[in-house]
Amino acid sequence: HLIWNLVHPDRFATRGLKQLNVYVKVFTNSPFLVCMDLALSQERIIDPNYLWIGPDGTDLRGQGYVNLTETGKLMVMGFRVSMSGAYTCTLSHKVIETTTQQEIEMVEAYKFMVYVNPFAPGWEEICQKVPYDCEDVTNRRVRQAAERIGKFFHQLKHVLKNEFHAVPTIQYVDNSFSMTPIDSCRPGFGKSHHTHQNCASCCVVCVPGTYSPNNEVTCRTCASPQARVYGAEFCY
Repeated sequence: HLIWNLVHPDRFATRGLKQLNVYVKVFTNSPFLVCMDLALSQERIIDPNYLWIGPDGTDLRGQGYVNLTETGKLMVMGFRVSMSGAYTCTLSHKVIETTTQQEIEMVEAYKFMVYVNPFAPGWEEICQKVPYDCEDVTNRRVRQAAERIGKFFHQLKHVLKNEFHAVPTIQYVDNSFSMTPIDSCRPGFGKSHHTHQNCASCCVVCVPGTYSPNNEVTCRTCASPQARVYGAEFCY
């Protein structure tokens, strides 16, 4: 409303709201959210002014948990579940009208739906203590465990074959060892092929009105009263 009132109606133009989904891992910084699209970046804009609003309606200028650049880029630092939601930017600027060579005030609106993508169970205790990517560390440890278990079985087979003359009570059959991934999400998170098509395999924070009480991979819909927060583990 503030921008609308400052602009003369005869020299004012708007463009449609542009929305993008963004996925951020817990305790990391978000990527820079850019208050501009590719087409606009190739135009000559005059006197740009950027206004970023957070999920709770707060003006993000001067907030200690964001990095806001002069060119309208926004980074949310140390992302938490409670920071999930819609981050909107309004860009007001002027352009030169080609036929009349007059300045026209333009307003662009950008909306970023920012969702949290968590780590494996136990991330609360581990990830707050280390400065690196917990998910990569967890996956690497699982692969190392699988390699060591496989190596153990192969060594056991060699020992039993070459050092024992009696038929061993334990035998290893080649190619019988394998790993089966378990598809699960921590409470408060779930997967949605429909809502998050570009991140279908991600465990994404449950949106308000939904919840997940266990390690299932879907967020359940609340009956009334509804959960009013992101990442709800129950309805209240």
